[in-house]
Amino acid sequence: MATSKSTFQKRQKEMKRQEKQRMKAERRAQKKLVGRQDADFPMEPLTGPIVDPDLIFPETDDEG
Repeated sequence: MATSKSTFQKRQKEMKRQEKQRMKAERRAQKKLVGRQDADFPMEPLTGPIVDPDLIFPETDDEG
């Protein structure tokens, strides 16, 4: 009966491996979805300092 025990252990090991593979694929898919949500607002590379023209030349009513 040693062979049936061995067969059972092999089957359990294979099932565990497949389950682990499914979980890993699920995690990858989840990361991919989160990555796509972040891609809706892509970051733009900075090419220089950020300047707000309203702060440099504020419009005031006493000029003019």
